[in-house]
This record gives sequence, structure tokens and C-alpha cells, in this order.
Amino acid sequence: MQTPHILIVEDETVTRTTLKSLFEAEGYAVVEASDGAEMHDVLANHPIDLVIMDINLPGKNGLLLAREIREKKDMGLIFLTGRDNEVDKILGLEIGADDYITKPFNPRELTIRARNLLGRTLSSTKPEEQSEVERYKFNHWVLEVNSRSLVSPKGESFKLPRSEFRALQFFIENPGKILTRAELLKQMTGRELKPHDRTVDVTIRRIRKHFESVPETPEIIATIHGEGYRFCGDIEATETA
Repeated sequence: MQTPHILIVEDETVTRTTLKSLFEAEGYAVVEASDGAEMHDVLANHPIDLVIMDINLPGKNGLLLAREIREKKDMGLIFLTGRDNEVDKILGLEIGADDYITKPFNPRELTIRARNLLGRTLSSTKPEEQSEVERYKFNHWVLEVNSRSLVSPKGESFKLPRSEFRALQFFIENPGKILTRAELLKQMTGRELKPHDRTVDVTIRRIRKHFESVPETPEIIATIHGEGYRFCGDIEATETA
């Protein structure tokens, strides 16, 4: 297995150096950037598997940079920031971050979360582990597996972040079953659910926005209060390779 490559985007030199040493000690290849310009330069010239990024950066902040990453690349993305308000966390997750960790942080927890995320993202790219299913069809929508795209009845294609794709595929493969937030989070990120963690709810909200773009689409994902969510769509077909 190739050594995973991590990009640390952090303008504070001490913090950046600490993170670099922490992950190098875990056996990762680590590259640094102090702002968005350096980040884009690294991404253009290095194979990066995971970006760990602060929000407070000179020039473009981390939220804007994360949006730029998600428009072009599909890699692991963790926010590591001192901004601990709920709005920033929700925005970060809505943009497509896989995780959001606030400073001060526990080094052991950070490395475990990074390892779990890399385990899922890297394994999903192995040919022998790719799904045999090419696409799912439901309510005139199509979920394309290889491109991780959701195609509307009108032909509009939405490239889904990894967490959205995994959640929607999990729903489709378990139609009518109530899926708990803990089950969904485990499927999406490999993490265990903690109190007040809204990652699942934010992801479901993003998925629903795609369906809402076609007003005649019936309710696809229903909220089961106190229990979780349930896929209510009508499966039309599952096409295999």
C-alpha cells in the first residue's frame, strides 16, 4: 500500500509544524501550505489523499477554499479550527467536509479520525473493492456509482461529495428500513456518533436540496422522529456491470 499523503493548510507556523511532526510520526507523507495560493500549488503538483485545514487563513478563508477543492477534487477533508460556533460547523459540513474538529484538539483523536477517514477514502478507490452495481434508478432519478453522481429526471447531474453518496447509496440499498443516525454516520465517515453531532442531519439536508430542484419529486428521505431516517423512493432498477 502506498503511503498516504496529507496536506496541512495552516497559517500558524507552530501549529503547522506540530501537525506535520504528529502525522509524520504516524508514517504519513506530509506537505504544508500557509494559505490558499500555496494550497492550490501543492494540489496541482502532489498526489494528496487528505487535506487538514484551518478556517482562519490569510486571503481566502478555509470555507471558500474547501468549496474550491470540492468543485475539482474528491479527497478527504477535515477542518481543524478554533472557530467552534455551530454556524461554521454546519457551513463546513454543507460544503462537503468529512469532519470538523475544534482547537484545542486531542492529538490521538485527530490521528484516529484521519486514519479512519483515509481507510475509507483509499479503500473506495481500489478496483477490487468497487461496487458491482453501476447505477440505481428510483422515481426517475439515477445514482451513478462510478462517477458518484445523482442525475435528475431532467438530466441535470449533481456530483456528490463522498459523504452524500455513501448516505444515499446506503438508503437505496435499505429501502423502507429506518436507519439511525449512528448507522448513517458510521457508513458515511467511519466515526461513532457523539452527542450533538449534526453531521448526518446536515448531509440529509444537502441530499434533499437536490431532490427539491425537481418540485414534482415525492418525498424520498423521510424523517422518523426520535429514530432516524427512511428511504421512501420507489426503486425502478439496479444495473450491474
